[in-house]
Amino acid sequence: MNSPKIFVARLLGLDVFDPLGDRLGRLRDVVVLDRGRTGRSAATGLVIEVPGKKRVFVPMTRVTSMDSGQIITTGLINLRRFSRRGAEQTVAGDLFDRRVHLTDGSGEAVVEDLGLERQRNGDWLVSDLYVRRDTGRTAFGRSKGEHLLVAWDEALWGTASAPQAATSFVAAHEDLKAADLADMLHEMTEKRRVEVANELQDERLADVLQELPDDDQVQILSHLDVERAADVLEEMDPDDAADLLHELPDSQQELLLELMEPEDAEDVRRLLEYEEDTVGSVMTPVPVVLPPEATVAEAMATIRQQEISPALASLVIVARPPLETPTGRYLGVVHFQRLLRYPPPEAIGNIMDKDLEPVSDLDSVVHVTRELATYNLTSIPVVNAQHRVVGAVSVDDVLDHILPEDWRAMDPDETPEPDGATPARP
Repeated sequence: MNSPKIFVARLLGLDVFDPLGDRLGRLRDVVVLDRGRTGRSAATGLVIEVPGKKRVFVPMTRVTSMDSGQIITTGLINLRRFSRRGAEQTVAGDLFDRRVHLTDGSGEAVVEDLGLERQRNGDWLVSDLYVRRDTGRTAFGRSKGEHLLVAWDEALWGTASAPQAATSFVAAHEDLKAADLADMLHEMTEKRRVEVANELQDERLADVLQELPDDDQVQILSHLDVERAADVLEEMDPDDAADLLHELPDSQQELLLELMEPEDAEDVRRLLEYEEDTVGSVMTPVPVVLPPEATVAEAMATIRQQEISPALASLVIVARPPLETPTGRYLGVVHFQRLLRYPPPEAIGNIMDKDLEPVSDLDSVVHVTRELATYNLTSIPVVNAQHRVVGAVSVDDVLDHILPEDWRAMDPDETPEPDGATPARP
């Protein structure tokens, strides 16, 4: 007798343990091998995210127990990064949201989940598809439909090149950090990456783009409607938007800048004027700047805003008005910890650090990196030749420029494989 069915959507995100109860990682996907119309697709392994945010492959032969509460393996894991081979497909990445034709003649449906069933010989085979079939429109114009559980042989898959929605995938990963979602997009096929990008909200897509390699950024932006591409650029940090525009032809740069809101476009244009690898080309042009008369309470309220990154919130730049960059004359900074030590009514001009020297917008990235390291800073003010504040550079602004170009695709520090581990594919 076969074991009860397990549905993949209920497994995603579950912790994976070894036989002693130690946590190995978290399940991110299931790999299946397409056998065509000759037989049921078989689950060949799991994609597990181990510490270090690396996704590795665990063969199903190493899975000793799997249910809706937890997954237990033999504990032997090959730490080589997962990459699909041959006819392998990932369930969440490739099959969810795919359209299928129902063999009873009732039309098409969209796959929302996939059931697996363990056989007597230990193989895990696809048993059922949980699908949604549209049945028309409501009075308000919204689509309505019904959910069905159909056997694997009661549905025919459309071609892999057919458009695939990404609604279920995005919903299942809405709580994932932007950097982790970017890792998943980077591992997808170009077609699937674009489908998921089209489903993301502008702000979410902007956050994810900032975490992707340049080639992936350009590929996604090039597939967006030009007006939406401009909207997404507006949501990005100006320095990241400028870096992305640098990768595009001049004509495309100008078109997108014209479609952006003038204020957002102006910040990006200023950064594009700087030569590559200068401080001005990587700085954030909208740092936290307050006049010396501002109080500690006002400073704390300003850096508490959600859109301000922790690095930029670590210090408040004090300058003469105007406070928009380029500001009036630079006066000094107030470190966050210093704000915590003084009463709310105290003017920040009385407690500012006048000794912290800002860097020039024409300095090299190497120079500002050394300054940040020398003085243990997470951000530092940037001024122009007239000693007016034009921005700030934070640690995250320079990291991308000092790490290897392909650092996102590189594995974390290699961890020796446990004795007896075998290759990730049978």
